[in-house]
Amino acid sequence: MDTKRRPIRQKVQTMVLCISAIALIVTGAAGIAGMIRIQGDSEKALISQMEQNLYNIADSKADLADSELEKYAGYVRNFTDYIHELYSNPDNYIPHEVLPPTMENAGMLAMQRVLDPSADIEVLRGEINLLGNLRQIWDPVIMDNYDVITSMYAGTKSGVMIAYDKNSDNALPENGASESYYDFHNSGWYKTGLEQRGLFFTDIYSDVFNMGMMITCATSFHDADGKFAGVVAMDMLISDLYKAIVDIDLGEGSSAFLVDRAGKVINPDGQDRTIINMGLDAEAERAILSGGTGISITGDRVYYAYNTIKSTGWKFCVTIPENVILAPVRTVNENVILTILSFIIAFVVILVLVVIVANSFSRKLTTPIIALGQDVQEISGGNLDYRAEIRSNDEVGDLAQSFNDMAASLKDYVKNLAAVTAEKERIGAELNVATQIQADMLPRIFPPFPERTEFDIYASMNPAKEVGGDFYDFFLIDDDHLALVIADVSGKGVPAALFMVISKTLIKNRAQMGGTPNEILADVNNQLCEGNDADLFVTVWLGILEISTGHVTASNAGHEYPAIRKADGDYELFKTKQSPAVATMEGIRFKQSEFTLEPGDSLYVYTDGVPEATNIHEELYGTDKMLEVLNTTHDMTSHDVLQTVRESVYDFTGEAQQFDDITMLYLKYLGGGKTDMHELTIDAKTEKLDEVLDFIDARLDEWGFSMKTQTQVNIAVEEIFVNIAHYAYGEKTGQAKITIARKGDDAEITFTDSGVPYNPLEKPDPDVTLSAEERDIGGLGIFIVKKSMDDVSYEYIDGKNVLTIRKNKG
Repeated sequence: MDTKRRPIRQKVQTMVLCISAIALIVTGAAGIAGMIRIQGDSEKALISQMEQNLYNIADSKADLADSELEKYAGYVRNFTDYIHELYSNPDNYIPHEVLPPTMENAGMLAMQRVLDPSADIEVLRGEINLLGNLRQIWDPVIMDNYDVITSMYAGTKSGVMIAYDKNSDNALPENGASESYYDFHNSGWYKTGLEQRGLFFTDIYSDVFNMGMMITCATSFHDADGKFAGVVAMDMLISDLYKAIVDIDLGEGSSAFLVDRAGKVINPDGQDRTIINMGLDAEAERAILSGGTGISITGDRVYYAYNTIKSTGWKFCVTIPENVILAPVRTVNENVILTILSFIIAFVVILVLVVIVANSFSRKLTTPIIALGQDVQEISGGNLDYRAEIRSNDEVGDLAQSFNDMAASLKDYVKNLAAVTAEKERIGAELNVATQIQADMLPRIFPPFPERTEFDIYASMNPAKEVGGDFYDFFLIDDDHLALVIADVSGKGVPAALFMVISKTLIKNRAQMGGTPNEILADVNNQLCEGNDADLFVTVWLGILEISTGHVTASNAGHEYPAIRKADGDYELFKTKQSPAVATMEGIRFKQSEFTLEPGDSLYVYTDGVPEATNIHEELYGTDKMLEVLNTTHDMTSHDVLQTVRESVYDFTGEAQQFDDITMLYLKYLGGGKTDMHELTIDAKTEKLDEVLDFIDARLDEWGFSMKTQTQVNIAVEEIFVNIAHYAYGEKTGQAKITIARKGDDAEITFTDSGVPYNPLEKPDPDVTLSAEERDIGGLGIFIVKKSMDDVSYEYIDGKNVLTIRKNKG
């Protein structure tokens, strides 16, 4: 390790110089590398981009041509459908006479007919007049496309041709004939339509009337029986279509053109050109004529792209010389060398300036720091009365003032440290004592009334601070009335805890004097209002359970609604009208509600710390989530019910701080009044069976069970006790404990032994449909027990087999 001392001034100079040099070198290197890379990659990038552009142009222009041609193909399809409808339903149309060409309509747009000289006009007149309806569909089409469509016509198998176009002198009858005749049956469009029987486009041709280069779209049509009846066609000028597709300027030497199926370049002016004439070679010509789409380069470094126009089979081609593409690269190459030379000169000049500025800056920076270091050494040596001299009006001066303030604070801190430490320890000890006192005031021994089997009760409280403001309580007012209390004091900490102690004490003392819940809360409210200068209050739910009947009378003073579950249902909130919280004002009259718990029903009360628990996303736990979790606890013990809810709340809040106490009380009503329970512990031997049956019969007689029911119970007891005597302890001996208890109209008998673990309920039931010889041995006895008793259950608890049967009095 280098231990040589280096002054800050030298470090600052070195740091500034290094940073500047590194920044310049990295920036310059990146710039030069970028320029070199641009120089090397620019050609590839331009060529790649141009290739893609050429391909996109060829593709889009071919699609454009297809789109335009498809529009006119759609017209021809519509004509075909219309003519088929004419032939299929002639009675639905009014005949329209179609005349031969006349001098009067020469040069005008007109509907006219041309006949085979051998044809009988009278025979064909009906068909001619029917086809005269074509004007209804041809007229709007030719009017909308007058600059493109030159003629629309239909030639029939019977020898009549109906045309819609500008009449010409050439179409007039010759040599005194009554009708003009054009041998359309031998024309290319008719013969192709006859053979192909589908829509097609012809190659381009020069119009006989010198209107320009044209293309014909045609298709066959059929009569009502689906037989060939003729061909309908439409002539179009390609000049406008050609201009829309081919009018592209990619730079000097570039070109775009169309190639027909024969390999000739299409020109609206009719000039005869080939692909070779357009600057491409034979290899490019073969590629264009053989492939559907592609892009390539000729030996003369000319890039070309092509694509097929599907409707006609033509090819769209576009070309551009390589030297046109790479023209921008030459300019970039010329500037790269000049840029690199300029950077080297600038780099040297900047480094010289940095050295000069760094030296001056470091001197000004370190002078006050050195002086401050000497002052700090004096203070750190223990001289807390020494003060540093402030020499600069900047951060160093602020630091010197901070050292002076620190010295004064240290002096005061040393003086007060002992007193503060002692006070903190005292407060901590008092809080621990307060927490313990508060916990000791709440019932914590469960079960609290082991001799009472009419109900099962459990409660818990988890404070948000060392001491909290929530509390719960339950106590017997008399032998048949149990008071249930859960409350939430406003505020937190020691004040809330003190108010909680007073409230809990007053509620319990007043309840034990008798009265209804609303009377009890009214008296407690008036007492708490006296001297309540801190304006604290407490929300309370107070219920009094009549143990023998399950009837509950309750009063809700601003507290959460309780949740009640019927034995065969789910938890639901029991919503009633609420009264104001206790200790808000004197003279409040509290409302009261009533409900009845049946055996097996459950009651769950809680403070707002449960539904208002909040996670880090500011989301509330809510009563819906609480009820959802409660409804998963139907088969749990009272302790497990509350633990499940509490764990669900903690899982929901996660890392969020607990802002409120979480307090819960759960009661399950078992019913039947005070349980009459008797117990017999006896050696597990078969000879003791009579004593067991006498013990059971005595209780059943006393409780008024019928002889039939007693017989069923005796059979079940005998089966279970004999099994324990035979199998529980093997060769050894042991005892069995038999407990019988009355719960309402039920007799519950429990058998407990310390033998080997064995659950007889896991054994599959025998197939009673089989004969005795066919059935497997065993299992019939426990099957009879399950069938004759109302309920049979098994548990293995603390190393003991516990089998319980229940039978209703009936």
